Amino acid sequence: MRYTEYRAHDAVGLAELVARREVSPDELLDVAISRAETVDGRLNAIVRPMHEIARARAKESLSGPFAGVPFLIKDLSQDYAGLPTGSGNRALRHHPVERHSEVVDRWLGAGLVIFGKTNTPEFGAKGVTEPEANGPTRNPWDLGRTPGGSSGGSAAAVAAGIVPVAGANDGGGSIRIPAACCGLFGLKPGRGLVPAGPTVAEHLHGAATDGVVSRSVRDSAAMLDVLTSRADPAGPFQHARPELPYAELARRPRKLRIGFATRSPIDTEVDPQAVAAVEDAAELLRHLGHDVEPAEPEIDQRQLALDFLAMWTTQLAHTVDEIRRATGAGPEAFELDTHLLAAAGRTLKAPAYYAAHDRWNAYSRQLAAFHSRYDLLLTPTLARPAVRIGELDTPKPVRAVARVLMRLGLLGALAGTKAWESAVITNLAATPYTQLANITGRPAMSVPTYRTPDGLPLGVQFVGPLGGEGMLLALAARIEAERPWAHLEPAL
Repeated sequence: MRYTEYRAHDAVGLAELVARREVSPDELLDVAISRAETVDGRLNAIVRPMHEIARARAKESLSGPFAGVPFLIKDLSQDYAGLPTGSGNRALRHHPVERHSEVVDRWLGAGLVIFGKTNTPEFGAKGVTEPEANGPTRNPWDLGRTPGGSSGGSAAAVAAGIVPVAGANDGGGSIRIPAACCGLFGLKPGRGLVPAGPTVAEHLHGAATDGVVSRSVRDSAAMLDVLTSRADPAGPFQHARPELPYAELARRPRKLRIGFATRSPIDTEVDPQAVAAVEDAAELLRHLGHDVEPAEPEIDQRQLALDFLAMWTTQLAHTVDEIRRATGAGPEAFELDTHLLAAAGRTLKAPAYYAAHDRWNAYSRQLAAFHSRYDLLLTPTLARPAVRIGELDTPKPVRAVARVLMRLGLLGALAGTKAWESAVITNLAATPYTQLANITGRPAMSVPTYRTPDGLPLGVQFVGPLGGEGMLLALAARIEAERPWAHLEPAL
């Protein structure tokens, strides 16, 4: 099979070719590896090749809806037994895990041929993929820009044609942000729908979940069917499965009432192109017969951002402590920015943390009130086109002060200062829209409806109600049919 033919199919299409014996898993894997070898030297999307494991698997008798299709998993939370899960961190690169994560088990059960792990920022803590341990991943549409984060390696690989779909996860926008940066479709499932096992029942109080980034809506729908194919007995609760598979629900659109908003929820600047992307999507939706009007939930989203950071920074502090205990790693094994965020987490007292988490419930109720009037919320996914590599680095003066305070054991003193808060807001300013769906546990997606005059992708976000995955997929499929994007390919 030639690359051009491989690139013309999504994962469902490749699986159909394998099922009809028109191509073998070996042939597909050869094309995928060849494409990776051709382009990844410029992208740095794959940080752990698994070619020998994959070649052995491709010779097995594979079954399942994606039997024989090449696949990449993210090097964060998506554990593959016998290999390290590096998480963008120097201390974890040489520590193999004992068991597959539940989602990897399900992907293997679906017949996928996993041949590598993709780059991620350290512990997935940023909206860009520039870990010191592995170096930055670059956007196939502009090598000087980020593919987003934290699933930036997966998004870059899919956009570059290495695979049609790849593993991703999302704790604050990490499926939707890279999808928007790279011109892909990205669905974040709702809280608890996708299993988090076997080591935990849920990640980040349920704010984080696994999923995929893809070039086609039907791939994402079929992947969601794989990931939710059976209940997780160790999960925090059991979801009611829809009567029909998600792949079928994606083929059943209906008229929707959609409210849209473009202002930054944290009162930062929004690029005119991000506004134009939403306005363009609103016109498209009206053309498709939907009722669309300006509206937004009555939520203090600046406070929501702070409450999100409370969870994120304390989780990072715990992660650093656990890794140091388990591996014996010293402070040098972690990036300075990770130390900064973890130090901020350590300054938070338990009552303040509880109050922040308690407000999550209020946000969920306030968003539910919005969804009682509107089926979906439409916003930009990004407040601006993909930022340039290095653009969101912590300012040098802050880093210099942080190093001194770290040597003195006083790093926590920097947390809460104007310089630190300014750096945090600067990083969130590019991606202020996505955390709402994580904190409230609602499903949300980024759809690649727009291109800037320079040709950069710029997706729009839809946030659905509880159980709204099927509604989102159906709308995305209708948009995809009206304005297809899978054929668009960067010139690498």
